[in-house]
Amino acid sequence: MTGATDVQNVFVLGLDEHNAQLLRSLPGADRYRFHALLDIDDLLHRETIPVPELLEQAQRQLAEFDGRVDAVIGFWDFPISTMVPILARRLGLPWPSLESVLKCEHKYWSRLEQRAVIEEVPRFGLLDLDDPAPDLPEGLAYPVWIKPVKSASSKLAFRVENHKQLHDAAAEIREGVGRIGDPFEFVLGQVDLPPEIAEAGGSACLVEEAASGVQVTVEGYSYRGDVRVYGIVDSVHCPDSPSFLRYQYPSTVSAAVADRLADISRRVITRIGLDGTTFDIEYFWDAERDAVTLLEVNPRHSQSHAELFEQVDGFAHHDVMLQLALGREPRPPHREGRSAVAAKWFVRRAEDGVAVRVPTAEEIERVEREVPGCTVTVSLQPGDRLSEQHDQDSYTYAIANVFVGADSEDELREKYERVVAGLPFEFEEA
Repeated sequence: MTGATDVQNVFVLGLDEHNAQLLRSLPGADRYRFHALLDIDDLLHRETIPVPELLEQAQRQLAEFDGRVDAVIGFWDFPISTMVPILARRLGLPWPSLESVLKCEHKYWSRLEQRAVIEEVPRFGLLDLDDPAPDLPEGLAYPVWIKPVKSASSKLAFRVENHKQLHDAAAEIREGVGRIGDPFEFVLGQVDLPPEIAEAGGSACLVEEAASGVQVTVEGYSYRGDVRVYGIVDSVHCPDSPSFLRYQYPSTVSAAVADRLADISRRVITRIGLDGTTFDIEYFWDAERDAVTLLEVNPRHSQSHAELFEQVDGFAHHDVMLQLALGREPRPPHREGRSAVAAKWFVRRAEDGVAVRVPTAEEIERVEREVPGCTVTVSLQPGDRLSEQHDQDSYTYAIANVFVGADSEDELREKYERVVAGLPFEFEEA
């Protein structure tokens, strides 16, 4: 029996109820007490992001805590992803350096680091947002993706195929890049930057040639310089847009491809110097060309995959981050879950609109009872406008998430269709 004096206090920056439930379900959860550090709405759901003020509020809350602070963690993107290393450094707690985190978070800096150790990167360059009619950087050809060097959830990321689309997308990025770019500039100012990154700043725009193939995500961690991969997840796109239809685990790529992805991941993470935390790296795998292209490095695991690992491997991989934050080497289980395959499905709507009717708690509970192994989350309330919701991409609107475990992919699809049929939504046009 764990005594009260053995309980470790873990502060979670921007703890939401969904992640709180996952933490409380971890093996040995009675050994930890999880505390919310700041309100998630103050961190993510506001028009401006006052990072210095948020840091001081968080440090004040930690200082006023009547007990020992054993760890500080966070599962969300900016500003949480960059605030955690700053707070951990101030408190002397385990966490990767802010510089290594920024080498992942700043897309241009990350590309330069990747190119130093691997060949599996697309051609890339910076777009001059000050030019009202910019051209592609030298050596690049359409189609390309353009995106801010720092954004969240693919916001302001656009695939463009000609000059008109380039100029239209650049204008939209120019209009919105400051919301994250300005506070990101403050965080960049906390480390010594290479001249080319200091010159680019936090509101620059990256251009890179579009990759082809299926998208997969490598999940892993680094502990005392030992980089390990514990899972690969397929990211399946909608048939008619770049938006995600579902994340599916385990991946369907071959063992040889999985080994190749793991090797590339180890080289990149070692080069960046990210040590003492989880990571995920997104790739494209083109079977026809036998080609791998690295898309993005994230200095944290994907919380969207937590239920998938719980269903298939028997644990939510939040536990990996937790153990590392406490200075311990993780021991993630493998294939000890109740399902052979699991997925997070995104229920999407193509057009903007205002929610008139969303599933009630009772309707969601009924669906979860009728379809074993499924969990549904709906963040909308009646009156919400989709275009004003946090965490949306540039193409469609996610209105619900459906987590499903099954014995086969066919059963996975059948369960998802049954769940969606039981979730009544109504919208009026925006």
